[in-house]
Amino acid sequence: MGTVGQNYKNGALTVSIRGGLVLLAVAALISGCARPAATDARPQRPLKAPPAPAADLQADKAVVRAARLRAEQAQIAAARRWGLRTPPLTAPPAPVTKPRITTRRGFEVDGHEEKGLPPVFTTIPTEQKIVFLTIDDGAEKDPAFLRMMSDLKIPYTAFLSDYLIKDDYNYFRKMQDSGVVLNNHTLHHPYLPGLSYARQKREICGMQDVMEKHYGTRPALFRPPYGNYNENTLRAAGSCGIRYAPIWNEEVFVDHWEYREEDQRIHPGDIVLSHFRGRQDWKGTMTDMVRRFLDKVTAEGYAVARLEDYL
Repeated sequence: MGTVGQNYKNGALTVSIRGGLVLLAVAALISGCARPAATDARPQRPLKAPPAPAADLQADKAVVRAARLRAEQAQIAAARRWGLRTPPLTAPPAPVTKPRITTRRGFEVDGHEEKGLPPVFTTIPTEQKIVFLTIDDGAEKDPAFLRMMSDLKIPYTAFLSDYLIKDDYNYFRKMQDSGVVLNNHTLHHPYLPGLSYARQKREICGMQDVMEKHYGTRPALFRPPYGNYNENTLRAAGSCGIRYAPIWNEEVFVDHWEYREEDQRIHPGDIVLSHFRGRQDWKGTMTDMVRRFLDKVTAEGYAVARLEDYL
């Protein structure tokens, strides 16, 4: 276009054009004030939450301490209520990585591992001072036992036989509702090695059917009656969906203990056996048995853990 030094006619045109340019520049400036240009856009970072005031943190800690104190007081009261010498110890958290479970040496059948048979074991490999309470058969159905175990928050595992529980399936449903895992101990509690493979399978798989019907699940754990088994037992168990065959290292009664090991002591990871029994068979009740069990393990620095948490 022309400049100011051009003739008047062209100059008029120049002024008009320059005036238009000024108006466009002003409009652009006003528009730029209204919203930033696209080329100046920057990603917005979220604002960080301000740190909690020190008073709030102290209040949270106080709430946690108060809750812990209430739990300890409740445990002391429960222990006193059930006649324990001292409150039971609290088990450590369940392991994130489960230990590898293998058959105890001397308890194998021919080709045990190669055939993928369920492992037979008496302890869980751990260095922690924990033991596992397991209770067999289902003959005694003591309501006080359920209250005691729930009150004290003691974990345990049940191995059930149908011929003993069928008169009151609901008792063990209450047990399951409290968090106890119910497992397989055969239909009729026979001496399994004396039976054919087919009959052993009926005993084990038949109990799986009972458990599924009444408790909604087919157990992964099976305990052979009397702790006796052969290769057919474990083959049949595996075919019925059984993954583990825990037996025991100690047995606790209402008035004494029995031990598998020569040192006559409990050890880290030991599985302890007892039975659903009452005064008809024992010199006491199931709550008396639990009291004897807890007083001993607590005095020796052991806590009771949940067996299934380690499998």
